[in-house]
Amino acid sequence: MANTAQARKRARQAVAQNAHNSALRSAYRTAVKGVRKAVAAGDKAAALVSFAAATSVIDRIADKKIVHKNKAARHKSRLNSAIKAMAA
Repeated sequence: MANTAQARKRARQAVAQNAHNSALRSAYRTAVKGVRKAVAAGDKAAALVSFAAATSVIDRIADKKIVHKNKAARHKSRLNSAIKAMAA
């Protein structure tokens, strides 16, 4: 248990920040899932549209260091590869 006023405040801030980061991480996963669903459905136009939206979300999350920049780049690369493989 936090014993000082500073520690109590930091605990409150940690709870709020955790909730905020969790919401952003959830949006990230939802965006990636949207692209994967479009690819699985075979709809390249929808996949490209959702990929553009997902890229924006992924970059924002990486800039805020909620996920590592390399993980974000890896997700974007793999999603893009999946979309490109649809044409082949």
